Amino acid sequence: MKLDVITLDGGKAGSIDLDDALFGLEPRADILHRVVRWQRAKAQQGTHSVLGKSDVSYSTKKIYRQKGTGGARHGSKKAPIFRHGGVYKGPTPRSHAHDLTKKFRALGLRHALSAKAKAGNLVVLDAADMAEAKTKLLAKAAKELGWKKVLVIDGSAVDENFAKAARNIEGIDVLPSMGANVYDILKRETLVLTKAGVEALEARLK
Repeated sequence: MKLDVITLDGGKAGSIDLDDALFGLEPRADILHRVVRWQRAKAQQGTHSVLGKSDVSYSTKKIYRQKGTGGARHGSKKAPIFRHGGVYKGPTPRSHAHDLTKKFRALGLRHALSAKAKAGNLVVLDAADMAEAKTKLLAKAAKELGWKKVLVIDGSAVDENFAKAARNIEGIDVLPSMGANVYDILKRETLVLTKAGVEALEARLK
């Protein structure tokens, strides 16, 4: 697959051959779905907690005599059926993470890249660097290029000035190649890869 390379000011900087094993697959929703579920489950805090019968603050005095009342037998008001009683089998702190093999995660990333390429939402940038960290300059360039919700993936390291300039612009996110992931790629409308980012991803996913 061949794609034009552009510069930040909208000019042309030649073309690049993209590996079909990464950018030419037929995207499969089931693979993308499984990887996104794995990512979101791993990111979930799992700090949800409720008070059980042994946790609520209440007197343990027997509320009424065992026999003769005509009602059910109860030992304390901590039981779940009473107001302010403990919750029965409520959520407790736990990890929601589940396993997914490295090969499958890499396959998901390939399908995410291919999905952007097939939809025509993949842009290759010559380099994501700026002489000075000016948000105004980057915002103007993004507007002229028609970028609204974009993810910019650079090589092993992101240019500091570019990262600082993008930090205050809503809709522009920047990641190094090692931070590339399925959820962030699918979440944004446009995927922008630098030439260094393409090389790093091809080396990572081969």
